[in-house]
Amino acid sequence: MKKGKRIREAGPLLLGLLLTAVFGCFTSFAYDSASLTTCTVENKNTVVVTGTAVSGTLNEGETPDDGYYYLFELSPYEAEIGTRTDYISWCNKGGELKFSLPYSGDVADSMLYSRFVVALKTGNTYQAISNPIYITNPEEMASFTEEYPDSMSKKGLLIELDMLGDALNLGVKHTTINIPYHHLIGGDLEYSYNGVTYHFNKELIESYDRMISSFSNKGIIVTAILLNGWNEAFPELHEAGVPKTSGALYYGFNVSTKEGFETTRALLSFMAERYSGSNYNHGRVSNWIVGNEVNNNKNWNYVGPMELAPYTKLYEKCFRVAYTAIKSHSKNARVFFSTDYEWRRENSTLMYGARDFIDLFNAGIRAEGNIDWGLAYHPYPHPLTEPEFWDDDQTGAVNDTVDSPVVNFKNLNVLTDYFQQSHMRTADGRVRHIILSEEGFTSDSPTRGKVYDIQAAAYAYAYYLVDANPYIDAFILNRQVDSVVEVNTSCAFGIWTVDMERNDKVAAVMPKNIYNVFKYIDTKQSLKYTEFAKEIIGISSWSEVIPGFKLEE
Repeated sequence: MKKGKRIREAGPLLLGLLLTAVFGCFTSFAYDSASLTTCTVENKNTVVVTGTAVSGTLNEGETPDDGYYYLFELSPYEAEIGTRTDYISWCNKGGELKFSLPYSGDVADSMLYSRFVVALKTGNTYQAISNPIYITNPEEMASFTEEYPDSMSKKGLLIELDMLGDALNLGVKHTTINIPYHHLIGGDLEYSYNGVTYHFNKELIESYDRMISSFSNKGIIVTAILLNGWNEAFPELHEAGVPKTSGALYYGFNVSTKEGFETTRALLSFMAERYSGSNYNHGRVSNWIVGNEVNNNKNWNYVGPMELAPYTKLYEKCFRVAYTAIKSHSKNARVFFSTDYEWRRENSTLMYGARDFIDLFNAGIRAEGNIDWGLAYHPYPHPLTEPEFWDDDQTGAVNDTVDSPVVNFKNLNVLTDYFQQSHMRTADGRVRHIILSEEGFTSDSPTRGKVYDIQAAAYAYAYYLVDANPYIDAFILNRQVDSVVEVNTSCAFGIWTVDMERNDKVAAVMPKNIYNVFKYIDTKQSLKYTEFAKEIIGISSWSEVIPGFKLEE
């Protein structure tokens, strides 16, 4: 046993013996309850945990506690205290709780990722009596502290790197990139983290350097989507026991085992540090999305069949690890999760309604340390194979109530109204950041053929709706050039057509009607290029369908 541990345990033990000598017994409030309310890093060298406690009543025959409260530190992969006795702090019992813990100041220190819980000692057993709580301000440790960039407008586009010149001509202000973590691990680029040397794919990472710096150095705000595919060589990246399955495109990150937690946070920390903005040649990622459409366990975040509540709690742990890794390097980076538009889907063990997932996630975050998470939403038309969204109420799936099965551009206010509720807000009362990180309008209808004009009208209408909504930060259109695979399913979302015969690369062929609408939508010439859309939509003025529309004034 370490000397420091003996001294730490001696404090309450000696006081307990003193109480026994004076009063003849230990204090008899074995079944207290405690509530931890804050957990923050202060002065970069101390973790302070505060809360309150309420004394319980000892029933006859029950074992009394020893008169003290003990604070335990749990890693994300630890479910409970169990038989552990290695508490990290203690205090006398009372109504107000405050624990001050020395912290190394190292962003790789596992304490930054830990959760803390108060326990009582009865006999030789420590029993948790409080909610767990995590550190809520890892950004205080960040070395890169520049403010979040000013985007000038909400116009975004999924860009083809070799068409960056076209994107700049279009005035793109936001873009997204996919980062598949299972391709990053393994290689000849060394990264030392928490005493371990990891090896990453140097060639792939240097390609991301070129891509991200090309975008961010031109003033485009970059949103990175963190994805975890299957990697046979590194099974610790996936939940233990989860098999590879044909329906899963990506898998949930693993922080449920020690090896999984350490590897995942090392990967996240490496990427967050590299793309914090501190190195011009690497570029800056300002927004990070942890997974894709995570209310879809079946295809996009597979961890095996699971009921909604435990599934959400599992994702919540992964999100906190990502949030801590990112914010501890880049103070003003924003961290999001994404959902599809199935707002009130009937929950199964693989597919969940976005609203139910958001509600449970938010409740869990609030209960265990309220951090500044955001939502990346995908409000495609319903169905995706038709560009019109203004008549989606006729499908029976879209309405203006909070119980609407689908929330998309037709009823987007349902989403932002929901996020204005007090219990959905950040700890300091702000409405959380919302970005529309993926949505598009097809130009190929399975029933009508080419509908280039309707695609263009749909984008104009949708952009004006978003621009008038103060609670949405960005609208990132999918995509600059059609995808051959998507076109084959009547989802021709690009603003350029694609060469359907080329399998070796994405080759743009012809700009569509949407091209100039997109280019001028956020300029003084906007109304000139969207006038045609009114007849298609069936309006004489944009203010008829967009409350507070300003451009026509």
